[in-house]
Amino acid sequence: MSDRELLELAAKAAGIEGEWSSSGLWHRHTLWNPLTDDGDALRLAVKLRINLDLQYRGMVYATTEEFDVDAPHGPDPLAATRRAIVRAAAEIGRDMK
Repeated sequence: MSDRELLELAAKAAGIEGEWSSSGLWHRHTLWNPLTDDGDALRLAVKLRINLDLQYRGMVYATTEEFDVDAPHGPDPLAATRRAIVRAAAEIGRDMK
């Protein structure tokens, strides 16, 4: 799934609407992109009640009541954590009718 598709589904899950650009979603005159912004990712995780588990084995796990996703963090655990949050949110968005 592309980053745009992930962001679209995550926005749907969080009830965030706006205008899309190549950089992300413009929401209330502010760029929203939890793949690149720690604050956006944390707010998304809190809003959707996504639990995080950062493992010493180099993995980040994001879990919800319905879904578990993981992301290897390699040299950038912050980027992996943001991606795991967005992937979990996208699963919630995909599951919404």
